[in-house]
Amino acid sequence: MTDSPRTTPAARPSRRAIDATDLARVAVVAAIVAVLGLPGGFTVFGAVPITAQTLGVMLAGALLGPWLGALSMTVLLALVAAGLPLLAGGRGGIGVFVGPSAGYLFGWIVGAAVIGLIVHAGNRKPVAWRTLVGVIVGGILVVYAVGIPVQSLVTRLPLGETALTSLVFVPGDLIKAAIATAVVTTLVRAYPRAFRRTWAAKPATAPETAPAAGRDGAPVA
Repeated sequence: MTDSPRTTPAARPSRRAIDATDLARVAVVAAIVAVLGLPGGFTVFGAVPITAQTLGVMLAGALLGPWLGALSMTVLLALVAAGLPLLAGGRGGIGVFVGPSAGYLFGWIVGAAVIGLIVHAGNRKPVAWRTLVGVIVGGILVVYAVGIPVQSLVTRLPLGETALTSLVFVPGDLIKAAIATAVVTTLVRAYPRAFRRTWAAKPATAPETAPAAGRDGAPVA
């Protein structure tokens, strides 16, 4: 009598330690966000500037994943707090963290993490629709959810009025979400090594088996 072969459930992949390559990628993405601030920004109906840097936040979460993406934004903001003029318009220093845009800056950290969690959900390869959902939820809704209350508190304007004036950001942020989605899907096809991840394989489908035939050639029900 022989024992039937046993199947073991697939082991859950363990989170690997951060290495020098990861730190280099974090630094590069933080630098990209800083470069996106070079064109500067402009304000409409408020004290919070419209900039291209939120595009970098979207790419940070989508390319690096939740934890490294959040780390890259933390590194960037730490350098800003140290006085480096890395925000749009050459802004820097601790003063920006007590101004109207402070909540949006802290929202970058949370937003990058949420983007990474959605885009790489289940350790699956990023696809266009999930990437777009991720950058909209994390890069727009989460950032607004953190930024608008802080802006309301600093400017002493009602929360509803602050939220209404913040709608001016939405069209530009949606364009940035579309650009980020296009960049990510292109990299998935052309240069998947940019993500430095091992994606889960799609489950194999069992082949269809033909019904057994009887002695007279008729299929057995």
